[in-house]
Amino acid sequence: MKASLNNRLIDTFIILVVTLASFLCLVPILHLASVSLSSNAAIISNKVTLFPVEWSTTAYRMVLSDGRMISSLLFTILLVVVFTVICMVMTICAAYPLTKKKLKGRDFCLLMILFTMFFSGGLIPEYLLVKSLKLTNTIWALVLPGMVNAFYLIILKSFFSSIPEELEESARMDGSSHFGTLIRIVLPLSMPVIATLSLFYAVGRWNGFMDALFYITSQDLYPIQLKLYQLVISNQMSDSTATEGMNATAPIPESLKAASIMFATIPILLVYPWLQRYFISGMMIGAVKG
Repeated sequence: MKASLNNRLIDTFIILVVTLASFLCLVPILHLASVSLSSNAAIISNKVTLFPVEWSTTAYRMVLSDGRMISSLLFTILLVVVFTVICMVMTICAAYPLTKKKLKGRDFCLLMILFTMFFSGGLIPEYLLVKSLKLTNTIWALVLPGMVNAFYLIILKSFFSSIPEELEESARMDGSSHFGTLIRIVLPLSMPVIATLSLFYAVGRWNGFMDALFYITSQDLYPIQLKLYQLVISNQMSDSTATEGMNATAPIPESLKAASIMFATIPILLVYPWLQRYFISGMMIGAVKG
């Protein structure tokens, strides 16, 4: 009875801590959402905290009426899909062979991959390389330089190594090639880690804007985060004049920035529930019998 009571107290404490931590993580998002839906007077008087004050959707109407913002969002969605697919294909193709101990030069390849985690050529050589390949002002300038993340590759390689060799041996006895074994055996058992790494790649690309700031000058190829960056920078100079209350009907820059951030944040947040079903363990339980 004492052990059961102690377990319940520990479980209750853990639930309370996790709930509190989750709420603290949601506070910034709730505040931004409240600012984007509040009136100018409430924002100026600092009345907005976690709930909207004097509801107003003027800022969202301005964001949705901006054709460049919509086109930037659509381009970013295309960019994230292309980037994630290419990255996962390249990462899988690199990680699977490195699990084979008979691969010649395996240790040297792993050493070179680890080397890139700690040392790089730097920003200027990377820019000169992208420019020499004539990738500037193209979508490939935002895709090719980051195709393979060394840390994610090592994670995937470690997961592939944990798959029992008996499964691959039985597939080879049935006449399956290495590629067929990868497609039919390894990848279906690796869906949790593949979904997780895909989400990491997608979120990283969605939030990235520095490479676009360096390589892209055409506004048609601006990702959504670069548009937000320009919006914040352009409105910094107008904050003092906008908060004087000369125009009570137009949203002040703070409201417009909050609405734009929410506009760019919600799509990537909707991806997680779709991938959540893959974040489970025990996919291989019962895969090997006897």
